[in-house]
Amino acid sequence: MTSTSFVVFISLLLRLSGAVCPQGCLCISDILNCGSLGLDRFPNPLPFTASVLDLSHNRLTWLAAGSFYGLPRLHTLHMSHNRISLLSPGAFHNISSLRYLDLSSNKLQVVGKYHFQDLPALEVLLLYNNRLTRVESNTLMGLGNLRKVYLSLNQITDFPFFSIRKHSHPNLATLDLSSNRLFRLPMDDIVVLPVAVQKGLFLNNNSLECDCSMYRMFWHWEQKGYPSVKDYKDDYKCLMYGEPQISINFLRSSHLFENCTIGKMISLISPKADKVVYEGEQVRLDCTGTLNGEDLSYSWIIPHQENISQLIQNGTLRLNQDGSLDILAAQSIDSGVYQCTAVDNTRMINESREVNLTVVVQHSTEEAFNTGYTTLLGCVVTLVLILMYLYLTPCRCGCCKPPPPSPAVSTFGEDRCTLSSIFAAPSTDRLKSKSQSDRHVVFLEPLMTGKNGVPKAAFVVEQPRIEWDTENFTIIREREDSE
Repeated sequence: MTSTSFVVFISLLLRLSGAVCPQGCLCISDILNCGSLGLDRFPNPLPFTASVLDLSHNRLTWLAAGSFYGLPRLHTLHMSHNRISLLSPGAFHNISSLRYLDLSSNKLQVVGKYHFQDLPALEVLLLYNNRLTRVESNTLMGLGNLRKVYLSLNQITDFPFFSIRKHSHPNLATLDLSSNRLFRLPMDDIVVLPVAVQKGLFLNNNSLECDCSMYRMFWHWEQKGYPSVKDYKDDYKCLMYGEPQISINFLRSSHLFENCTIGKMISLISPKADKVVYEGEQVRLDCTGTLNGEDLSYSWIIPHQENISQLIQNGTLRLNQDGSLDILAAQSIDSGVYQCTAVDNTRMINESREVNLTVVVQHSTEEAFNTGYTTLLGCVVTLVLILMYLYLTPCRCGCCKPPPPSPAVSTFGEDRCTLSSIFAAPSTDRLKSKSQSDRHVVFLEPLMTGKNGVPKAAFVVEQPRIEWDTENFTIIREREDSE
């Protein structure tokens, strides 16, 4: 085999094995580097073994559907510093294991909800230094593993903060929106972001409107030492309207915000709490939250329509110094949602908390229990009495084998060993025979002295002798003996 044939053979084997390196690219193990080659189309073929692909600093203008077909192991993709202005739906199909995507320094204008839906494992997304004007509400939907998103150096005027929640993005710690064109911030959506997101939310170098709620939020973050504010304190500016329009560093100009009114304060919402108590118990509803300080005031909204001040005066309710509300003796009518609002007059922040109170009527449950318990106890006692009668009485019907009695007596014995005879009244015949036997009574006269001083009866009335079966207490026979 000649050297030329050997090279062709080796090339064919490499191509069949998928390990061939595109012309001009650098292939090292599972890394494919095709950067800075002036490419205006994708190199072909791409080895399926690649887990890291670098296509940065080229002239690519768009990503077609299935552009990365055949790269199942790819987890890192660098495509910065190209001319990409369009992402086709399905552009990232077949690379679901991708964790790092760099599309920075391109010409993207819009990112939509279908562009990244094929990347559930994505952790880091770099889109800074593009021409983005907006981010659609579902752009980050389904990206539950996101940790960092970089959107700075764009022209974004609005961002869907409401789409970022703890359950949808539990790992998100960095959201960079610095150096954009944000003017008014949706404060109600921002203050309910997870704390980890607030700490890593970069909003510096935007054209923010000077506003009390905006100032108080960033002042609060600075006091807590959030890096996104503390490390870029000089880059937070806002526009004050007048002649001329002035941009000020508001975190270093606190004296300009002394006249902020309570109507523009930040509203914080704490999670709703549930409380279950029994009727008649004393209940304390807390108004504690994240606010603390000396200049706090509290107010309550109760579910029923009565005047809360009147209820406090007549002793039904009691408002404590810490803002908690006591219901001295809870009734079923007190069930409902109680809302407390705590106001920090110094920092111009208010926080609301809801408590869902359920008052259980205790006696109805106890009565039902007592009735059932009494019924069960009665049944048990009745069963015990029956068993005692059956097994502790002298006559055990299945075991008694008395000697053959007379017909009259036999009928009496059989009848008394049945349940009907146990609980029935005694028959007339039995009463009659019993009364007749009771009439055999001996009356003794005073004794008289006989011969040799031996006493003897004056006379003796003859009486019948009755023989009993002592084991079964039945009459065997009657006989008369004369003395």
